[in-house]
Amino acid sequence: MSAFCRDCLADVKTSAVRCVACGSPRLAHHQELDALSIAHVDCDAFYATIEKRDDPALAAEPVIVGGGKRGVVAAACYIARTYGVRSAMPMFEALRLCPQARVIRPNMEKYARAGREVRQMLRALTPLVEPLSIDEAFLDLSGTTRLHGLSPAKVLARFAAKVESKLGITVSIGLSCNKFLAKIASDLDKPRGFAVLGGAEAAAFLAPKPVSFIFGVGKVSAARFARDGLHRIADLQKAGEIELMRRYGDEGRRLARLAHGVDARLVSAQRETKSVSSETTFDRDIADFRALERVLWAQTEEVSARLKEKAFAGATVTLKLKTADFKIRTRAHSFGAPTQLAGKIFMAARGLLQHEADGTKYRLLGVGMSALSSADHADPADLVDGRAAEAEYAVDRVRARFGDDAVVRGLAFEPPEKPDLKGRA
Repeated sequence: MSAFCRDCLADVKTSAVRCVACGSPRLAHHQELDALSIAHVDCDAFYATIEKRDDPALAAEPVIVGGGKRGVVAAACYIARTYGVRSAMPMFEALRLCPQARVIRPNMEKYARAGREVRQMLRALTPLVEPLSIDEAFLDLSGTTRLHGLSPAKVLARFAAKVESKLGITVSIGLSCNKFLAKIASDLDKPRGFAVLGGAEAAAFLAPKPVSFIFGVGKVSAARFARDGLHRIADLQKAGEIELMRRYGDEGRRLARLAHGVDARLVSAQRETKSVSSETTFDRDIADFRALERVLWAQTEEVSARLKEKAFAGATVTLKLKTADFKIRTRAHSFGAPTQLAGKIFMAARGLLQHEADGTKYRLLGVGMSALSSADHADPADLVDGRAAEAEYAVDRVRARFGDDAVVRGLAFEPPEKPDLKGRA
């Protein structure tokens, strides 16, 4: 069995309680430690940690990042979590559990900037980085030992320390032989965690877990499996692959293999982004078209900025509305060619919104772009107003240099033509 100190990377005896070199108690040891190379890296309470980093007065406070009382929790620090506060929880419930919490509105630009810094540091370790979200990613460190002069485990420990010292945030790392087990491991030792889950121990580790522990098994599927007598992963293991395939087809094969910790998915650096969107939950229901329009403009600017940042363009704009009684309405419009221009996206979405602004009160508004492609062929000159497009890109250049507040664009314009929205869905 191998063991080393996570702080100074010195090798230690497997029986050691502290590092003899630096005295740290943060030791990593496991039978397969030197053989594993698939990792899942997850930033700890990402949004809340960044807010605490930027305001030291919040260090000992329960912090919730989220909207108003009508919104949901985007992130909760570990102090707030001791009160039962969790991500995606309605704000009113979170504040009932922890009324003394410091609530901070999300600053997505700041979080995205920190996320990009973490991702750059990950890509310095290996080209095989598969982002899952702004604050987590899979890595494949196979074959990098000669490059770094260290085992993947030590490279990851050094990376975690570097993130903490350079960026002022912490990460938790799961190391294993595949993505499924690495993701599980990263949740075992939060925050500032480093957990190892080997293939040899996977089946025994998974056996007592509920079937819903396997990703993709939600409440409906779990209830169905329970009716069939499959409550624990041990039940899947006993049933076997042939029986599970007979009952559930390809899903049965997937369940049987994951139940034994077998996952053949590769870490892919080319993970496809399917859509880019922005949503806002209001503090109070809104029926007024002009008020909704102002929110929509800010959202389309955000979506456009993200498309440009990723060098994407979208061919379909989708408007999402949630009524006061929680019913969802979606409307879509497809362009003749992909676009990334805020003005063009806004006018299409605005036309869709006009049809829905019939006095209905809405609690949520969102806009998204899908049918994504490379920006290389976006906004052909014969389909856009060249002067308007150049003006928008000029604004982008000014903002990139002087900040987003350097130029504020409003709604005091009407383009010469409104898009044809006959193809609404």
